[in-house]
Amino acid sequence: MSTTAGLKFTAFKPLLADYVLTMPRGATIVYPKDAAMIIGVADIYPGARVLEAGVGSGALTISLLRAAGPTGKVHSVERRSDFADNARSNVDAYFEASPENWSLVVGDLQDQNFESEFDRVVLDMLAPWECVDIAARALRPGGVFLAYVATTTQLSATAEALKEDGRFTEPESSETLVRGWHHEGLAVRPQQRMIGHTGFLIQSRRMAPGVEVLARRRRPAKGAYGVSED
Repeated sequence: MSTTAGLKFTAFKPLLADYVLTMPRGATIVYPKDAAMIIGVADIYPGARVLEAGVGSGALTISLLRAAGPTGKVHSVERRSDFADNARSNVDAYFEASPENWSLVVGDLQDQNFESEFDRVVLDMLAPWECVDIAARALRPGGVFLAYVATTTQLSATAEALKEDGRFTEPESSETLVRGWHHEGLAVRPQQRMIGHTGFLIQSRRMAPGVEVLARRRRPAKGAYGVSED
């Protein structure tokens, strides 16, 4: 294809990453690198029942729906009606119809009533530590809790809430950094700019009722117990 000025270009159907980076935003989106990690780390599989809270502009919702597939379901909760309306518009536009396996509720997650209905809980909100109890009630035993947070303060508060709750395994946390590379023949070097920190992922597993949470054993740091007399 070419423009009226004679410039040639190649056109492809947009990938999911192309779509979410250009769709209308009411809130900051979960970027493709993080959405891909969320799908993998939370193990979102075809047929999974997923509870999502904090829909924002709907970018992560689309990824969750694609991963869960038509045999799964995604139930989303968003406290702001304007965000919910924008997310619904973006999701419907991507799938060219409103997905039959998606439901969207406007309100606070803590006000919802669930009982072991979901395989996965994915939270993208300012204070996910306030929703640990409802997440525990919503998840089946063995289900995965995952929160996406931007700051170390949020990360610490969520980790401590999971530990204190007593119904989750000890949480694990990570961040994803993506660096591109140039390659021209033998001239191979990293790009000067990279997609650095965007957020942290913190995940844990729901324990079965009555099962003791085992504390993780760590090797003590050198000098943690003072200097040896020997």
